[in-house]
Amino acid sequence: MDTMGAPGAGAAIALENLFPPLPSEVILPLAGFTASQGEMSLWAALVWTTLGSVVGALALYGVGALFGRERLIAVAERLPLVKVADIEKTEAWFAKHGTKAVFFGRMIPLFRSLISVPAGVERMSLPLFLLLTTVGSAIWNTLFVLAGYRLGEDWERVSDWVSVYSRVVIVAVALAVVAFVVYRALRPGRGKRRASS
Repeated sequence: MDTMGAPGAGAAIALENLFPPLPSEVILPLAGFTASQGEMSLWAALVWTTLGSVVGALALYGVGALFGRERLIAVAERLPLVKVADIEKTEAWFAKHGTKAVFFGRMIPLFRSLISVPAGVERMSLPLFLLLTTVGSAIWNTLFVLAGYRLGEDWERVSDWVSVYSRVVIVAVALAVVAFVVYRALRPGRGKRRASS
């Protein structure tokens, strides 16, 4: 950010989508703090970080679209404890709730990046995907950039607050994975592939 200003903040957020260990919870309030010091405008920080979110999400959407449903099913057929029926249920769920998942997923750690891949696999309408991603990301980014802007030198407090939220999400995901493994271990068997239409 010191070298590139607001475009640097946007580039960091784009990379955060591709490499989730780079936490937006640090990048965004830091961008807000930098704006509060006059190193960039607040408006530029908001625009560039949201643009970075969209670019990163679009890249992952492309990965999902290139990978495609057939490859996904082929992989599922080879994974232990995973049935093709699981993929079909996920497809049905995404067809019904995909718009909400993409929009609200932008505000949930871990899912913020991952949700773009199934959207690509299922070939969600690209204009709709971009709209949901832009609005959802703008809300998330604005909250954190403004928090950093308001807190000034204390911008790191934002990371402390969000780390609790992130831990809750990670624990919930871990418990869900454990529950799935236990359930599937107790109910073995392969799902059958649905006939292609």
